Amino acid sequence: MAAAASLKQTKMTILLSVNAAAILVAGVLIAGAIWLKGGLDFKVVGERSDDIDGSVDQTNLIDAESNSSVELTEAQKNYVTSVHTNEGMSSEPVPDGELWAGDSIYIYQTANVDICVGGDLRDLGPMYWQTSNTDVISGFYTSARTWLGYSSDTCRFPVVNGVGKTTVTAGTYDGTRRDSIDVIVLEVPTDKWKYEVLSLVNQERVRNGLSKLTWGETCADAAEVRAEEIVQLYAHTRPDGTSWDTACMEPDDNYLAYTEGENLVAGNSAVSPETAVAAWMNSEKHRENILNPNYTRLAVGFYFDPNTKYRTHWSQYFSNF
Repeated sequence: MAAAASLKQTKMTILLSVNAAAILVAGVLIAGAIWLKGGLDFKVVGERSDDIDGSVDQTNLIDAESNSSVELTEAQKNYVTSVHTNEGMSSEPVPDGELWAGDSIYIYQTANVDICVGGDLRDLGPMYWQTSNTDVISGFYTSARTWLGYSSDTCRFPVVNGVGKTTVTAGTYDGTRRDSIDVIVLEVPTDKWKYEVLSLVNQERVRNGLSKLTWGETCADAAEVRAEEIVQLYAHTRPDGTSWDTACMEPDDNYLAYTEGENLVAGNSAVSPETAVAAWMNSEKHRENILNPNYTRLAVGFYFDPNTKYRTHWSQYFSNF
């Protein structure tokens, strides 16, 4: 019995040795074939790219309108926009091989920020970006919004389709870094943003020695109507052909003097209260309305529709009644 067992084990060893030799020979033959064809490129990619080619437009402002005869006597300084950073994006050092130190970031449906890699990462070279939920973010422009302070080297402008969560995965084509982060897209807080514009305007007025404006309840509905109307016609002329100032009821005859003004802005230069006010302050005519000492009230209109050309639409209705 012992001899039989020993013989069986010896046969098994011989069979294994023969199989190993066959595998080794096959490997040599395959390697030889690859070498004859010039070798294989082992570049690490393995991810699709949801990049969208083409330039990203920054909507130009149209001239401000005012029926006030007051003109400022001093030249105003240009408003310099600060570089915006993603809220919730960790500034901690990014671990080796990764792109973000945190696990998630929050943005609004207006795409108020570009999505950027974390920390101080620079000079990463070509990268791919992808999204897991195209109902929330469908892709990324290869050009970041430089006028908002972003660099195409480290940031991408997301195409936001709706609210919810998506996982963004990015990586370098040389395979040195790859990482994922959850992006939660929130509904736009419309009413809150309108009052934030009033607050930002008042900061500018106080900085320039002027009194603060109060909320212009009289023309609040008019401001909202004007924000919606510029979807049809981005101008100070209303879609029905009348002037912008017909949107708000004029004061009665007992009001001896009144003055009104309107600022409009739409598109990728106005994706948040901060960016809208920055765009206006960086324009001479719009800045004159914001810093007009004759105004006492401001109503703000905001209309967001992801299915329209400009998506974000803002109006400021200044008055002293």
